This record gives sequence, C-alpha cells and structure tokens, in this order.
Amino acid sequence: MAAPPVTIYTTSYCPYCVRAKRLLEKKGVAYKEIDAEGDEALRNWLVERTGQLTVPQVFVGERSLGGFSDIDALDRKGLLDPILRGEG
Repeated sequence: MAAPPVTIYTTSYCPYCVRAKRLLEKKGVAYKEIDAEGDEALRNWLVERTGQLTVPQVFVGERSLGGFSDIDALDRKGLLDPILRGEG
C-alpha cells in the first residue's frame, strides 16, 4: 500500500507551521506545502473543511489531521506514523 500524499497549508509568518514541517521532515515524510496567506477563498475552504481558522492545517490524503498541536499529540501517542503510512 502506497503512503497517502501529505499536504500542509501554511503562512510565512506562522511558527507552528515551521514546527509542523519540521516534525514531518524529521519523520522523512515528503509533503506538499500550500501557502494560504492572503488567499481568502482558500482560507474559507479550510474553515469549511476543518472547522479551524488557523494554520497549519495538515492533510493525509483527504483526511484532516488538524494543526501542529494535533499531529504532535498523535505522534506522542504513537498514532501518527501509521496514519502517514496509510494504515490508520
């Protein structure tokens, strides 16, 4: 089974975006970064899709994992790696 694609929506001034990208990089996960800064339509879509106003927003395939705090919590529980591999 191939790992699902990882997409992270960010802005340039967001320290949590940097932390989320570092966590994924530490795990050797390739990701597509999409800059949501100044893109009102994209930010509205993210709110509709995730219920969150903030970035980063991390998606694995079509699944929203939330922001840095969310993926960090998943990682601490040992749940992030299986999701990234497409097993969870």
